[in-house]
Amino acid sequence: MPARGLQEFVVDTRLGRITGLRAGDTGAPRVLALHGWLDNAASFIPLAQHLHGIELVAPDLPGHGASPHLPPGADYSFAAAVNSVLDIADAMGWDRFSLLGHSMGAGISSLVAAACPQRIERLVAIEALGALADVPERTVARLREAIAATRALPGKSLRVFPDIAVAVRARMAAGTQIGSRLSEPVARLLVERGVAPVEGGFVWSSDPRLTLPSMQRMTEPQVRALVAGIECQTRVIFADPAQPYLPDALRRERAALLPCGELIVMQGGHHLHMEEPAAVAAAIGDFLVASQTS
Repeated sequence: MPARGLQEFVVDTRLGRITGLRAGDTGAPRVLALHGWLDNAASFIPLAQHLHGIELVAPDLPGHGASPHLPPGADYSFAAAVNSVLDIADAMGWDRFSLLGHSMGAGISSLVAAACPQRIERLVAIEALGALADVPERTVARLREAIAATRALPGKSLRVFPDIAVAVRARMAAGTQIGSRLSEPVARLLVERGVAPVEGGFVWSSDPRLTLPSMQRMTEPQVRALVAGIECQTRVIFADPAQPYLPDALRRERAALLPCGELIVMQGGHHLHMEEPAAVAAAIGDFLVASQTS
């Protein structure tokens, strides 16, 4: 890795040296691609083969892939991720750019677009829009659960996989458990970039703290206000059937709040941008090419 026409890159940020993959020509419309939770930059390898006329940069977000983990005591919150994304863009010298996000990456992209309208030209959000919401009544219970899990984490050991094939099967099984079944080739792409060698085999390279419950979540009214504050032109792509945590009615309601948005629903699973890259690229069309960077 990397294969399939993508190039490795690194940029130095305040968080450390961020790794990733990039494709396309310098000078073309700039697109920062943000992957999902516990995925990595390889998430965009299949789709990149079908996107043309853009400069695509897909970083391993902090704690994922080959990028460094956040320092002790730091929190992997969506709000903190906004500054991580801006730090990456700053390190590349990008003033204005578009965002292409999948799942968690689409949620983070939503926050960046709402927070920094002067920097974001266009947004393509795949399988998420806004953040996961919770009811106010869950505030104390959520905080207690998160703190308890955080304090217990240092004593846990990482699972060692004897070879890559076993790790691939584990990634496929984990996806099935959350309603996101991955084919073997797709799981292998993510695993090859998402493991680190140790004595006796391989371990996940992602930060174990990413598996902890969030200490806080926005309420649904806050998420709706956030979505309504995304000023750039936005194209939202959701898979059918919908994920349990974001039912079809709710995701349509959120998409309808976008001032300059459109919604596309197509057959597929949660990782449809990897499993059906040609169809997703066709849905994106020349939407990102139309952006003009400064």
